[in-house]
Amino acid sequence: MVFWEGYVSDELMGTLAPIVVYWLYAGMYQLLPPLDQYRLHTRKEEEQKNLVPLSSVIKGVLLQQLVQATVAGLMFLVTAKPSIAGSLIQPPVHVQLIQILVAMFIMDTWQYFIHRYMHQNKFLYRHVHSQHHRLVVPYAIGALYNHPLEGLLLDTFGGAISFLISGMTARTSVFFFCFAVIKTVDDHCGLWLPGNIFHIIFQNNTAYHDIHHQLQGTKHNYSQPFFSIWDRILGTYMPFSLVTRQEGGYEARILKKTS
Repeated sequence: MVFWEGYVSDELMGTLAPIVVYWLYAGMYQLLPPLDQYRLHTRKEEEQKNLVPLSSVIKGVLLQQLVQATVAGLMFLVTAKPSIAGSLIQPPVHVQLIQILVAMFIMDTWQYFIHRYMHQNKFLYRHVHSQHHRLVVPYAIGALYNHPLEGLLLDTFGGAISFLISGMTARTSVFFFCFAVIKTVDDHCGLWLPGNIFHIIFQNNTAYHDIHHQLQGTKHNYSQPFFSIWDRILGTYMPFSLVTRQEGGYEARILKKTS
């Protein structure tokens, strides 16, 4: 039993909930006070280094989410299963958790190799992926600021493939996609907040991804959004330390290249 049952379908929730969650969670970060003591970059760095205004970032995210919702709607339409008495029987909770873990691994695998190729192919980097790196200093609302082609290939197709291969139902996908969105936003928030559960559980976190946005780390730490497995296996992991800046806040500082 879920709170939306009887009001909207699981398929509609799976399409729209991740978008709503994105703006609620990213908006929460946007509305926080400056919190300079927890920032990975100073506000001055953000103003000087970022090459695109907030208004353009918002438009870019909305465009990606329009494509995302269209593809998700088509995917659910094609994969919808007939239900008994108007309600599809859901797998046991432990099965759903296994499906989510499988989907996490599939999404990580897909995004690692597509993301890495977009850096290695000069044409794709210059004309497609470089748009995301205009935010040298990442922030929450810019988590899904990508070129439309990248948004389609990396995020939308990655999510669809994860859903299809894991075998999860539309209802389970609501939780998986919303969790993936929250994790992605958190990785781009630019804040190292005390007690952040994502920083405790995941090695692939805000500081980890911040290294990738730095000039020296741009060809490392490709893994997203959950684990660092592929970076470590394939030698693209960039170790770093989190140090306190003298003027306040933190800095994710590169230690050395592993390869």
